[in-house]
Amino acid sequence: MNPPGLRRLAVSVLLSVLCGLICASSSAAEGTASAAPRSGYSYLSEETRRLQDDEFANPGMLWVQKGEELWRQSTGQAAQSCQSCHGQARDSMRTVATRYPTYSPTLGRVINLEQQINRCRITRLKESALAYESEDLLALTAFISHQAKGLPVDVGVDGPAAASFARGRAFFYQRRGQLNLACANCHERYVGFRLHGETISQGQVNGFPIYRELWQTMGSTHRMFVWCNEAVRAEPYPLGSQEYVDLELFERWRARGLPIETPAVRR
Repeated sequence: MNPPGLRRLAVSVLLSVLCGLICASSSAAEGTASAAPRSGYSYLSEETRRLQDDEFANPGMLWVQKGEELWRQSTGQAAQSCQSCHGQARDSMRTVATRYPTYSPTLGRVINLEQQINRCRITRLKESALAYESEDLLALTAFISHQAKGLPVDVGVDGPAAASFARGRAFFYQRRGQLNLACANCHERYVGFRLHGETISQGQVNGFPIYRELWQTMGSTHRMFVWCNEAVRAEPYPLGSQEYVDLELFERWRARGLPIETPAVRR
């Protein structure tokens, strides 16, 4: 069979499997909209859990270490570093990752941690913004998020952030793509079902940025959103788009109370 034929066959099989999953009924299903938040860590194999727990073996720690170097590195026209303004990250950044995305009065919209890092680079360091999903931006985000490890996610979704939260919630429940599936179809209704040998989780984001074994590298929440959109054969939004920031806010709210795990390891 020629390559195009193989691709068509693969797509056909994927469509059949996913449609069968969503149309199936089972008393074993544990996912409901009201289920208590449960980290993806609890769905991992024992081997992968050990990999995440061991800071010497966790591959995501390479990005955390790189982020620490960047934190101290002077750059830009200001010839200053993140540390020049914020001091020791273990103190000044301790709770930051628990409350992002958050509303920015200056910008008049909700922004995530990656965008705040770039705002500081532009306004404080007089330096150019880092590209979304670049190694340096992932490293700084991982390093800052790692300072909050063990603290509960606690984003604000009222006041000026309410409109963003509402849009993110609508995104989560809206069907999209050729498979006509919403985030909620997998990550609420069919949590606990098996798909290609893997257990469907709640899709919680308390470990991001994560080292994903499938990618063999670190990735942000927005990279995961793109991956999921493409999996249901929907046109993804750009990394850093407001649509994904809104969805990230809603997803962080879903994870409220779960401990920050950055850098988490996932399949």
